[in-house]
Amino acid sequence: MARVYKFSTTRYFMKHKFRFYALKFCLLMIIVFILQQISGFTELFVLNGKALYSHEYWRFLTAIFLHGSLVHLLYNLFALALFGSILEKFAGGKKFLLVFFLSGIFANIVAVNFYDSSLGASGAIYGILGALTILRPLMIVWAFGLPMPMFIAAILWTIGAVLGIFMPSNIGHIAHLSGIIIGVLAGIILRVVRKGKS
Repeated sequence: MARVYKFSTTRYFMKHKFRFYALKFCLLMIIVFILQQISGFTELFVLNGKALYSHEYWRFLTAIFLHGSLVHLLYNLFALALFGSILEKFAGGKKFLLVFFLSGIFANIVAVNFYDSSLGASGAIYGILGALTILRPLMIVWAFGLPMPMFIAAILWTIGAVLGIFMPSNIGHIAHLSGIIIGVLAGIILRVVRKGKS
């Protein structure tokens, strides 16, 4: 049994070449953050009411790559590089891109109805976490200062986001929840598709 699993996994990774999409997105976010610091770049691409009222629909996408501070950027870079690379390795580059963009854009579509303006990759990253929770529920991750299974960490992150909605802060908890919901749905679809092929 172990040999069959090992062979099929190796063949899967050979078929799906690892393209480092998560790390490339990290590099892009660093470049964008530098541009934010030296120009009026943020105002043109941040998510706000103009996305709807002025039909500037690109903001639903571009806001994913903007960040409000160095701490905000570094936190998202770490999560994207780690969890994004795991998802890409396990599901393949195209499926990673699908989860990333669907989660990020959907989170922004929801967020624009609740916040005056928002930016950041958190919705997309929560989507990645949601997908991994379905695809790798028992994978051990380090969260809240403790090692725990992925599905426990996801439950705690979700509870934190729900509680955060009722506490004043500059964190888009509603966008986080929206992202993780799409990620979970994507993970279920990917799991069903994979099971159908096996």
